[in-house]
Amino acid sequence: MIMIFKYIVHNKYLFIIASYFVFSSALYAVSGFNITIPCIWNLIFDVHCPGCGLTKAFISLLKIDPIGAWNSNPLIFVVILVVSTYFILDFKKFIKKIS
Repeated sequence: MIMIFKYIVHNKYLFIIASYFVFSSALYAVSGFNITIPCIWNLIFDVHCPGCGLTKAFISLLKIDPIGAWNSNPLIFVVILVVSTYFILDFKKFIKKIS
């Protein structure tokens, strides 16, 4: 448990961003209160980018609706795989570094 806390302190900015994303998505999934960050590309140019719908897809996954997540943006499954792999490998590297 202490290793996880040290890892969080070591990556505090990444942890803050990830925590905000998870918290805002969970809040929207539970209550419908939206404090998620909008797509800047869509706001400025009124065109959907490849990342549009990722937050909605993540919220669908929080609601255990993989079909809704796929319909929002199928890229969510790749993103979750890549982010999970990154955190696992980075945590292993961190443990080797402080050992």
